[in-house]
Amino acid sequence: MEVSFLIVTKNRPTELDLTLQKLKALVDLKIHEVLVYIDGCVATEALIGKYPWVIWDNSTKSLGASPARNFLYKKASGSVFIGLDDDAHPLSKDFIVAVEREYLDNKKLGIIAFQEVRGVFDTDEKALENANYNQNSHLTNDFVGCGFAISKEAYFSTRGFPTWIDIYGEESCLAIEVLENNYDILYQPKIVVNHRVDVQKRLLTGRNYFRFEKQLKNTFKYYLAYYQNPTFKIAKMLRHNFMKYGLQDFRYFRLFFKSVFSVLIGLPKLPAYRKPISKATFLKMKKLKGLHY
Repeated sequence: MEVSFLIVTKNRPTELDLTLQKLKALVDLKIHEVLVYIDGCVATEALIGKYPWVIWDNSTKSLGASPARNFLYKKASGSVFIGLDDDAHPLSKDFIVAVEREYLDNKKLGIIAFQEVRGVFDTDEKALENANYNQNSHLTNDFVGCGFAISKEAYFSTRGFPTWIDIYGEESCLAIEVLENNYDILYQPKIVVNHRVDVQKRLLTGRNYFRFEKQLKNTFKYYLAYYQNPTFKIAKMLRHNFMKYGLQDFRYFRLFFKSVFSVLIGLPKLPAYRKPISKATFLKMKKLKGLHY
C-alpha cells in the first residue's frame, strides 16, 4: 500500500526540520512519499536542499493552512494520505503498518484519528509514557489535523479541505463531508503522534485572540455551509461566544463584532461553498461518540 505523508508549514523551520528527520527513519521511499508545502515562509526554503527526497511546493504569498492543504493533497499519489502538522511526528512502533492494517480491515474506513500526545520531551520513549492506552478505539465524528490518515478514495469523494476557511475548523468540514459520503471515521488510540507544543507556554500565554477570531468566523461559515436551516445554531453559537468572551475584555468584544461583520459582508460568496448535509448524516453524527481532545 502506497502512503503519502503531507505537511503544510509556515514560519517553523526548526520544527519542520525535526519532523523530517523523524520521517526519514520511518519511510521507504520506494513505496512512500513525503510532500511539504511551504506557505509563504522564505526562511523554511533553506531546508529544500537538505531534504532532496521530499517533494516540495511553496508560495511566496501565504494561502492559509486549509487552502494550502487543498492544493497539496491533489498532488499526492498514495492510496492513503497521512496528514501531519510541521511540529508533529509518529511515535508508534510499526506506525505505517498499523495504519495500513486499519484500512485493510474496514473497506468503508475514511479517516483514522490518531492519539495526540502533547508536549516537548527529551526522547520518543518519554513521550510514549504519556500516551493513554486505556482508551478503546471507536467510530467518531471528527479528527485533529496534527495527526490523521485519510484514504485517497474518501478524500476525493469530498471537495477536500475547504478553500473558504483559512485555519481552525477545516477538519470538521472535511469530516462532515466524509460522513455524508458513507465513510467511517475511526479514533485509534494505539496509533500515536507527538504534537510538540509547549503546553506550559501556551497556558502562560493566556487569552488566544487569534484563535478566537478564526474559530468564531469559521464556525459561523461551517453552519452556513452545511446546515439546511442554520439560524438557530448560529444564534446559539454567537450568544455563547459573546457571553463567554465578548464581555470578558474589550479586545474580545471588538474581535467578536469584527468576525461577525466579516462573515456577513461575505454572504454573496455563500452559494459557492454551501452544501447542506442530509438529516441522516446529522443523526449519525449525534449517535457517534465524540473525539477525546
